[in-house]
Amino acid sequence: MVTRVRLGKFLASAGVASRRAAEEVIRAGRVTVAGAVVTDPARDVGESDAVAVDGAPVGVTAARVVYAVNKPDGVVSTARDPQGRTTVVSLAPAGVRLYPVGRLDIDTTGIILLTNDGELAHRLTHPRFEVPKTYRAVVARAPVRDLALRALREGVELDDGPSLPARVERVGAGALEITIREGRKRQVRRMCEAVGHPVRRLERVRFGPLELGSLPPGACRELAPEEISALRRAAGL
Repeated sequence: MVTRVRLGKFLASAGVASRRAAEEVIRAGRVTVAGAVVTDPARDVGESDAVAVDGAPVGVTAARVVYAVNKPDGVVSTARDPQGRTTVVSLAPAGVRLYPVGRLDIDTTGIILLTNDGELAHRLTHPRFEVPKTYRAVVARAPVRDLALRALREGVELDDGPSLPARVERVGAGALEITIREGRKRQVRRMCEAVGHPVRRLERVRFGPLELGSLPPGACRELAPEEISALRRAAGL
């Protein structure tokens, strides 16, 4: 039996982009199947179909890889940047098509993952799978009082709705370790601002089961098979 999958998932599995980004590529009219433009990400395709993106043939990639990068300040979390800024993908070895798993703000440092496994990337970033991410924040107006900690732990009101309860530990008079299971834009910064403690520095120190550890800023390393297995378990795969 010939296995057929949705076009969006096919492109993600081929390492073109994450599932969400692949759907945007399709809707933009950049994908053809057997020479005809397809704009529906739900269109079923198989390995024998002639799928192309911007005229370049796409096939299913056999090898799945994941890299961890310690993103420095000023580096953007994209595969390419029209303004010519340094991207996280440029910090990885050349020769493998990779894309970031989620994003970090340009002024946030720490661990970010790069992969060509679209399904894994989708599950690691989609709120439904609740993969935790831990940040270390240095905040203004120290010390952080118990009332502010309690508010962060219970959830605070943001302009796009309340945050889910977070795990928050005070690791210094003006330093917090915050674990969230969402991923909204500048969420940790906005949460801290909401309780009266604007963030001065923010670093992501853990992504699911992976810790930043001693990886230097700007450095990149390929994950070991057991680390990828741990990520897949965290994502429910």
